Amino acid sequence: MNLSPPRLAQDQEFTKTHFVVIDFEGTTPTGHSPEPIEVAALGLRHAPGRGPVPHGFAFASFISPPAHAPLTPSDTAQTGIATADLSGAPPARIVLRQLDEALPEEPVLLVAHHAPVEANILYAYRTACPRLARTRIVDTRLLAKHLLPGLPSYSLDALLAHHQIAQPTHRHRAMDDVRVTAELFHRLLTAAARPRTITSLADLVRVATRAPRAAQPIQLELS
Repeated sequence: MNLSPPRLAQDQEFTKTHFVVIDFEGTTPTGHSPEPIEVAALGLRHAPGRGPVPHGFAFASFISPPAHAPLTPSDTAQTGIATADLSGAPPARIVLRQLDEALPEEPVLLVAHHAPVEANILYAYRTACPRLARTRIVDTRLLAKHLLPGLPSYSLDALLAHHQIAQPTHRHRAMDDVRVTAELFHRLLTAAARPRTITSLADLVRVATRAPRAAQPIQLELS
């Protein structure tokens, strides 16, 4: 009798899930929450023998920030995004509605590195992107902490170096960061598959996601 645990690639819930890697670049105005100035998303699907690979969905757009969160010289220095890039760009509510409507069919899980950043932006714009705001995000930072305990840092740059993934040409541009996060996600799942640490989508959700605030029930106060 074979009592070895199942493989992640044998889990039907995992193999039929669309993973959408997402990243925002933004401004951080004093006294306010971050506001997005660029978003990118890339779809992944499991391919037999290859794991999650890009699969027919990509989205990228500049976003015009609100007046209280203008692009600053330090933002430009970090991202390379200039004021001219944002001239004429739509506001976040328009861009995120477009992305929400373009998402692949269910089931979908988002993927991001240090997901609270993305989760907070999606929650802030939840009326424009209700589906995105209610979708769980697989956090590659949490996944790495589960699989690789004891590393000195779990920043994206540190994990890219650990896995010998080349830095993208334009680090801190949304699509470049999405592509290396997708590669990191692939490497982490490969690492999880060898000792069969994670054997199902349910395992992945349990160790590397948190329930989105937009999906939580509203608590009504009794007067």
